[in-house]
Amino acid sequence: MIPVPPFIVAIPARYGSTRLPAKPLREIAGVPIVVRVAQRALQAGATDVVVATDDARIAEALAGQGVKLCMTRADHASGSDRLAECAAQCGWSDDAIVVNLQGDEPFAPAAGIREVARALAEDDAPMATLAAPIHDAHELFDPNVVKLVRGASGRALYFSRAPLPWARDAFAADRTALPPEVPFLRHIGIYAYRAGFLARYAQLVRTPLEQAESLEQLRVLEHGHAIAVRLTPEPFPPGIDTEADLARAAQWLRDRG
Repeated sequence: MIPVPPFIVAIPARYGSTRLPAKPLREIAGVPIVVRVAQRALQAGATDVVVATDDARIAEALAGQGVKLCMTRADHASGSDRLAECAAQCGWSDDAIVVNLQGDEPFAPAAGIREVARALAEDDAPMATLAAPIHDAHELFDPNVVKLVRGASGRALYFSRAPLPWARDAFAADRTALPPEVPFLRHIGIYAYRAGFLARYAQLVRTPLEQAESLEQLRVLEHGHAIAVRLTPEPFPPGIDTEADLARAAQWLRDRG
C-alpha cells in the first residue's frame, strides 16, 4: 500500500437543496452542517480545503474556519460540475488529487477521506470512490441506498438504486436474507479525481443512465472512463438529505457523548 499522497479536499455546498432547504446551514448541536464537513476535511490532513458554493450565506458561515471559498454558479447539474468550475478558478495542476467531500457528510471519517485519495494514487483511473459491504436485505432493496458492482480489477462496473447484483436463485426463494457468498456493496458518495479530469468531466454530455438513476458517476462510466473502487477503512455514517436524517444525526452525535 502506498503512502497517502498530498490531496486537496473540495466541498460542493449548494444552498437550494430541494428536500432540505438551506441544508448546508442547518445545524447539528448548534454547528452548521457545512462547518462540520469542513472540520472533517481539515482533520484528514488535506493540503487545502476549499468550499465551492453558490451563496454568500454559506461563505459567511465558514468565516474563520481556516478554509478557502470559491463562489460558483447556481445552475450546476451536480457537485462534480461545481468542482470543475472551482478547479478552473483555483488553477490546480492537472495531476493534483482532488477529493470531493459532499457538503452533507458532517461525520465523514478522516481515514475514509485519506483512503479515497490513496485509491486514486494507486490506480491510473481518472476517478476513485469508496464502498462498504451490505449485510442487510432492507438496505439492499432501499432505492435511497446506491449499490455498485465492481470487477476483478477493483474498478466499477455499474452503480444503481436497484438491488445489485441480483442473486437469482437465492432471491427466488427468499428476499428477506442475503446470500453470504454474494459481494453486495453500498456506494459511499465520496470521490477523488485528478484535477485535469474535472475539466473533461464538465464537458461530458449528460447521459441517459445518469439521468434515469439520478447518479452523476454514471456519466463517467457511460463515456468510457474508469472509476477505481476501494472498501472504506471506517464506516461512514449516513449523510443528511431530510429532516429525519438531521434528527438522526443529532441523536448519533449525542450517543457518542
